[in-house]
Amino acid sequence: MLRAMERLRERLRELIQEHALQVADEERFELASGRRSRYFFDLKPVTLHPEGSAMIAELMLERLVELEVEFAGGPESGAIPIVAAVCALSHLKGTPVHGFYVRRERKGRGTEKLIEGNLRGGAAAAVLEDVTTTGGSALRAVRAARQAGARVEAVLCVVDRQEGAREALAERGVELYSIFTPADFGLG
Repeated sequence: MLRAMERLRERLRELIQEHALQVADEERFELASGRRSRYFFDLKPVTLHPEGSAMIAELMLERLVELEVEFAGGPESGAIPIVAAVCALSHLKGTPVHGFYVRRERKGRGTEKLIEGNLRGGAAAAVLEDVTTTGGSALRAVRAARQAGARVEAVLCVVDRQEGAREALAERGVELYSIFTPADFGLG
C-alpha cells in the first residue's frame, strides 16, 4: 500500500510540475499573503483535472481517515474542488467525510451563512487547502469552523510553501500536513 501511495504522489508531483508550477528569474509573482516570489503554484488546473483531483483526494482521504475526521472543508475557492473530490471518494470507500467551505465574507442575503455545506458542532473536522504560505486563509477557515463548534486540529494542503503557515497554525493547536514542499520541485 505504501508503495502505491508513493507512486501516486510521484505522478501527482509530475502533474503539478507540468500544469501548475510557474518559475521566473525574478520575484514577479504576488502571493495571497502579499509577499513576492519567483515561483508560483496555481493548483486549480490540477485540482480540476480528472487524474489530479482523484490523486489529491486519495492522498488526503488516507490522512483524514488516520485522523478520524468526520468533516473536511476549507476556504473558497481553492479548497472547494478538493473538498468535493474527497467527499465523493470517501463515499465510494465507505469512510464518509462530509464537506463544507468557508466564504470570504458572510453571505449578505438569505441565511447570511459564512459556512456552506455540512458541519456539525462537536465533530472532528479538518481544513483542506491547495497551497499554504503564511496560513492566513487556512486560519480564517479554522476560526470559522471552531466558532461553529467543530474541533479542528489539522490542516491538509497539497503544497506548503514553508513560509510560516506551519508555525502560525501550531500556535493555535493545529498541525499542518502537506503532500509537497518546494523542495519536492527543486525549489527553496
